[in-house]
Amino acid sequence: MEKLIASILFSVATMVLSFAQLPDLGTVVQVPVQADSVDRYRLYPTKNFWIFIKLDTQTGRMWLVQFSIDDEEKRGEAVLSSINLASSLFGGDIFSDSTEVNGRFELYPTQNTFNFILLDQLRGQAYQVQWSFEEYNRFVIPIL
Repeated sequence: MEKLIASILFSVATMVLSFAQLPDLGTVVQVPVQADSVDRYRLYPTKNFWIFIKLDTQTGRMWLVQFSIDDEEKRGEAVLSSINLASSLFGGDIFSDSTEVNGRFELYPTQNTFNFILLDQLRGQAYQVQWSFEEYNRFVIPIL
């Protein structure tokens, strides 16, 4: 019984000393967010089992990524949009060179199998993204 009491007292003393070493909880410590902490590229599933959309979160460029279990000819990537939406030519910040930051663009699925919404999280601009197996049916257009 004495060993149990001694063990409990030791544990309590250890916890008290641990809390005594904590910084003042009223102090706010600001930790800067690093651009590198957010992935540059992200894969988004589509409602088609074999197709993903690969997004460059810095520029808004996108590719269709298709995988296959047994047919090598069906594996690959196709350009969905090669336009750098962060560029000043396409509405990016013309006053700053820091428009290309990881996590700037994010894709959101819609109820439509072939459409997503692309959001520029710095400017708030939204784009309709339509993917398709046929190149002529792929597009990215601003939602005004």
